[in-house]
Amino acid sequence: MLKSESIWVEYGNNLITGIRTLVVYVWVIMATVVLGMVAICLSLVSPTSDPVHLVARFWARSILFVSGISVEVRGISEIDPDRSYIYMSNHLSNFDIPVLLARLPVQFRWLAKAELFRIPLFGRAMRGAGYISIDRFNRKSAFASIEKAASRIQQGVSVMIFPEGTRSRDGCLQSFKKGGFVLAVDSKVPVVPLVIKGTQTIMRKGGRLIYPNPVVLQICRPIETTGYSRGTKEKLMARVRHVIRDQYAVNANGGDPC
Repeated sequence: MLKSESIWVEYGNNLITGIRTLVVYVWVIMATVVLGMVAICLSLVSPTSDPVHLVARFWARSILFVSGISVEVRGISEIDPDRSYIYMSNHLSNFDIPVLLARLPVQFRWLAKAELFRIPLFGRAMRGAGYISIDRFNRKSAFASIEKAASRIQQGVSVMIFPEGTRSRDGCLQSFKKGGFVLAVDSKVPVVPLVIKGTQTIMRKGGRLIYPNPVVLQICRPIETTGYSRGTKEKLMARVRHVIRDQYAVNANGGDPC
């Protein structure tokens, strides 16, 4: 191919990517406004937050569809849909949230950073769904949120956590925050490690363009927490991190999350 032809091909690809990204952004805004209002209304009349989570799942599936993203889920047989768990996933991209909401076939609630709850409409919908806010910059407030989450779990609710706390910029698995593991040992329910592979090339942290890419969501075997305490939570943390790291390498066909 001539150099001039390759330049035009690259220009055409960039144009298509830009148009696709614009369509996704417009759809996300529209879907968030419309379905956010539906979620808020449901939260006012429903005795549980389960219907609101189903609306959130539809929101997530619509985003994946418009973005042209396919997700392969592996290991569904590892979990009992009628049992409570603390799900812990690696975090690579903004698209991790739609992937988990759309393709993890169970009800769960997010333990999410307080900043997300300040987003107009979106934050109100999150509260309506029963998601739990955690202030990473206020230790006292953070532990109060963990106690609230532990109480919800003991009532039969599963919780989703990104133990890294924020997205990875380079795809490397970052160090884990302790809060989720305090929650795990206090609530005495199993931790289910989750491994997402592929979202880091869809939308990188700090990036704006969206590139369709197949994603793998691996559900790992639950890890019982009854043998751990607050004094030994670091051992649980190391065990969960080891599982996620190893499974990431397997699903990356030999890759390594650093």
